[in-house]
Amino acid sequence: MTAPSQDPPRYLADTEPPQEQHSAASPRRLAWQRLRRRRVALVGLGIIAFFVLAALLAPVLTAISGHGPDDTDKRSVDAYLGGLPRGTLGGIGPDHWLGVEPMLGRDILARLLYGAQISLLVAFSAALLITVIGVALGITAGYFGGRTDTLISRFMDVMMSFPSLIFMIALLSVARDVNRVLLLIGVLGAFGWPYIARVIRGQTLSLKHREYVEAARACGTSSGRILLTEILPNLTGTITVYVTLAIPGLIGTEAALTFLGVGVRPPTPSWGQMISDSVLYYKVDPMFFILPSACLFLIVLAFTLLGDALRDALDPKGRAA
Repeated sequence: MTAPSQDPPRYLADTEPPQEQHSAASPRRLAWQRLRRRRVALVGLGIIAFFVLAALLAPVLTAISGHGPDDTDKRSVDAYLGGLPRGTLGGIGPDHWLGVEPMLGRDILARLLYGAQISLLVAFSAALLITVIGVALGITAGYFGGRTDTLISRFMDVMMSFPSLIFMIALLSVARDVNRVLLLIGVLGAFGWPYIARVIRGQTLSLKHREYVEAARACGTSSGRILLTEILPNLTGTITVYVTLAIPGLIGTEAALTFLGVGVRPPTPSWGQMISDSVLYYKVDPMFFILPSACLFLIVLAFTLLGDALRDALDPKGRAA
């Protein structure tokens, strides 16, 4: 009697053991995959990329059009009609692609391009300043606790209790001989950091009791190294979402302060200044009012859409809740 064969059945021998086709995706990769499925996020990202490229290429585009932001063209306005642009839709034509401003005849396209530089420069720089100050103080207060936490938290409360808009208007009105762009960045950063600092403090209070932080502390790792290598990397999602949502507010605040006459001073191009100047002409030259207002609306909307999508992509559980 023959012994049974020890070879596996053919249908098993010809089948290779199953293997994973995809390695485990990192949280960032998963977040990016979720973000790509959100069309509103891609639309917002596209609008932001458009304005950033327009601001960066402003010298090239104005050279092609042949008109700088401060160049006046009195031939394009009619002195007998109160300085209104000649032609239809605010003087739009081959010479001026988006028309001209009343009275001075400055090219609106050039003013919009260089105004985008001011708005994005102020917003990005102020957001960077807010992030550095807020994250540094928030993570310090949350990790060390005790008197350090009490001191920093009370300082946050004092800064948040200030009527910031009124104080900014007063400060900008008094400081007349200072670079307006740098002053705007400093003022916006000085009053904006407590909000992110409070969020980061709360996150740090939770993270500092995690197992990996306790293990690093037990191994003798210094507090500074723990903050930089264990806690800060786990705060990048929160920081990214907050900054993305803070930038549109900073753009709007810069435009509002300039609209009120305490922000960027003429002849420096600014969307807020253009909107302020167009108020007198919105009935007879609506394009002068519509174009800078549309730019301001689109860039603020784009950052808001992207920020909301980022928050949902980085925290899907929070979205479901």
